[in-house]
Amino acid sequence: MRLGFLGAAGEVTGSCTLVETGDTRFLVDCGMFQGGPEARAKNLRALKFDFDVRAIDFVLLTHAHIDHSGLLPRLAVMGFRGPIYATPASIDLLEVLLPDSAHIQEKETEWQLRHRQRRGHGERGAPAPLYTVAQAQSALKLLKPAAYGETIAPAEAITVCFHDAGHILGSSWLEVTVDEAGRTRRLVFSGDLGMLDRPVLRDPEKVSVDADLLLIESTYGDRLHRSLQETEDEIVAALGRTRATHGNLIIPSFAVGRTQEIVYILADLVQRQRLPALTVYVDSPMANAASRITLAHPELLDARTRELIAWLPAHPDKMKIEYVADVERSRALNDVRSGAVIISASGMCEAGRIKYHLRENLPRSECSILIAGFQAAGTLGRRLVDGARLVHIFGQPVPVRARIYTVGGLSAHADQAALLGWLRGFRKAPGHTFVVHGEATASTNFATAIRDQLGWSEVRLPRPGEYVTL
Repeated sequence: MRLGFLGAAGEVTGSCTLVETGDTRFLVDCGMFQGGPEARAKNLRALKFDFDVRAIDFVLLTHAHIDHSGLLPRLAVMGFRGPIYATPASIDLLEVLLPDSAHIQEKETEWQLRHRQRRGHGERGAPAPLYTVAQAQSALKLLKPAAYGETIAPAEAITVCFHDAGHILGSSWLEVTVDEAGRTRRLVFSGDLGMLDRPVLRDPEKVSVDADLLLIESTYGDRLHRSLQETEDEIVAALGRTRATHGNLIIPSFAVGRTQEIVYILADLVQRQRLPALTVYVDSPMANAASRITLAHPELLDARTRELIAWLPAHPDKMKIEYVADVERSRALNDVRSGAVIISASGMCEAGRIKYHLRENLPRSECSILIAGFQAAGTLGRRLVDGARLVHIFGQPVPVRARIYTVGGLSAHADQAALLGWLRGFRKAPGHTFVVHGEATASTNFATAIRDQLGWSEVRLPRPGEYVTL
């Protein structure tokens, strides 16, 4: 058996692992690199995979986030025709996320082309999108549903079971059993794991098996999240300060998962009378679609969330939520000078409508920006978190006078304690453990924690592009 670590090794994005066993080859995830100019360069290099795409038998997808799924259409463009297995909720999200990813790429390509033409350059050398909307929609036809707890057999001598990872709607950790040369091996891929006792989704399913091979994420493998109580206190303080100064509260938010969680927390705080009546604008077509999909899967939500879903429409005087659809209405929000909570994508402030809201509100000292998620190195969101006093948006300088709040307790990723708790479910140490999906420091510190606290010795940090033979 051979493994290829093609992404999310020593970094957070671009998840993609190649598994070769006997005559079978498959991928676990096929994600896009995100965050800054280096990510764009990596995705451009991914225009050509370093393996025979047509020889891949199938793909297993842990969840729908673009850093795990975003290169699936490119895989199809290059000749892959096999099935892509994912949970039904993930498939619903992908039907929105992948065409949107393609649309963004097409628009960026158009902008680059116009920019070159204005500078007197021709079309030659202009970057092309990784894939088009039509190609993304074509790739969707390859998706095959796999329900939680259902065992599927995507190839001879291979079975797979998807388990709830509690990260976003439909997210999974994978249990893969491979019969090879008379020996049965169990492979476990954590995907991205969620926190226990967090709003909206059910808790991650515990692991209770042995494994010959484990790939474990480490996004927050070197730190602990603040408690939900502390997070609520910070949100209440941010809103209180912003109301007192007659400004707006702007929340950059990931469209899938984080936006729904923030709306839940705000509603919960209003219902418990920790916050006064609110007017909330969710200004992201993607977040709006993700919210509709979330409501379509009540079986995946926790009991408290289902209660709040019933409470909201019965109390429009307590919390008014407007899901902003058209561009004109989005632009009109710039005329709202105080009292608004605007939740908008993208979560790292790199694209989408959030950039317009930041351009309008960052220079205003009476406003506040609430950062509620991971900000990758090189992103606008990371620069705000790091205390930049001047940023550039759409090529123009924008002073940062608004108050920046960083709320650390809303992460969709498990922290170090939660990750170690999940790992304790293994009845014994896996034969091989690979720590992936984390920036170098986080992964290194988490690997040390596994060795020191769990006593596991076979723990490795794979290098980007490394192939390992077991």
